[in-house]
Amino acid sequence: MQEKLRSFFTDYLTKESIFLDKKLLTPNYIPEQILHRDEQISYIARILAPSLRLEQPSNIFVFGTTGTGKSVAIKYIFNELLATNTQNLKAIYINCKLRTVSDTEYRLLSYILRELNYKVPDTGLPTEVLYNKLFEIIDSQEQILLLALDELDALVNKIGDSILYNLTRANTELKNAKISMIGISNNLSFTDNLDPRVKSSLSVEEIIFPPYNAVQLKDILLDRAKMSLKITSYSDAVVNRCAAMAAQEQGDARRALDLFRVAAEIAERHDEVVISEKHVALAEQKLELDRVVELAKTQPRHSQLIFYSILKLFEKGRDHILTGDVYDIYIGLCKRNGYRVLTQRRISDLISELDMLGLVSTKVVSKGRYGRTRDIKVAIAKRPFDILRSHFAGLFEA
Repeated sequence: MQEKLRSFFTDYLTKESIFLDKKLLTPNYIPEQILHRDEQISYIARILAPSLRLEQPSNIFVFGTTGTGKSVAIKYIFNELLATNTQNLKAIYINCKLRTVSDTEYRLLSYILRELNYKVPDTGLPTEVLYNKLFEIIDSQEQILLLALDELDALVNKIGDSILYNLTRANTELKNAKISMIGISNNLSFTDNLDPRVKSSLSVEEIIFPPYNAVQLKDILLDRAKMSLKITSYSDAVVNRCAAMAAQEQGDARRALDLFRVAAEIAERHDEVVISEKHVALAEQKLELDRVVELAKTQPRHSQLIFYSILKLFEKGRDHILTGDVYDIYIGLCKRNGYRVLTQRRISDLISELDMLGLVSTKVVSKGRYGRTRDIKVAIAKRPFDILRSHFAGLFEA
């Protein structure tokens, strides 16, 4: 086996790839021009431009469904701002879905301080000390700090909205510097649940990024394809298929790029030099599995506990899973793992969120004089079910 494997790797190094530069098909790549987002980029640029003159710009909330170009647009604008003024302007982008960054207020503040070249001690400090240090560093010179918080709703769900209040209210105390925030979220109604004081202190301008249509997605794919793949390796039919499939899923450019890239990878693994619609179909199957698993793994901890409770009941052959049954299992998992038990009403809300995400399906049923409850079913296929059942068992049963 060793010789066979070594021979395979040696041959792989000499084999010609259909890729010219694979990273150009990843969502993290920031292109030189962002297609079909001129209006939104120009509008945000006009709001943030005063920062170049050391005037505090308005806070901004950017809304739009997944893959509509929100994050890449903000990164693109930040790059251009910093290319114009690097002396008195700091721009920090933070993905609030990353556990190592924003699981706690302390971690988020630590990340911001590290971006400002201050190393937070490993032993930990009181959160108030981190705030004071942050304001001290920012106020050490005349400057503007632009802070982009991507997936802001996830941050607020984890740690509350007090950090938004503290950062915006700091502007009344700072003498030389100012902080402006750009919040990015998929949830249009997210601000409805913010504390009124936080809303008042933020005083934001809101910008909506609409979903892409199939024609726009085709333009984006063709623009990336000509730089990342050999011209002979793809056809208009394949590009149209990827664009059409992504357009059906809320106009998600990230989905279109992922489909196209994975289809190319599958073609190359099968020693084929042309991507076909067969490869796109296989890519869709693979990405669907990855999407469901990743979606479940990135939910807040109590949502994971609830979902795992549902998986356990389903595995036992329960055809009709009721909210009360889930709550009983959930309480046991919380006690075993040292988590505070939420109320049954809050659990019902979280089950509704799992339903909206497509991880479960629910139907409200009447129990007569005993009120109403939910009939819950698992809404994922067997393979992701098995993967997630094993993952959560290792997390909560170990």
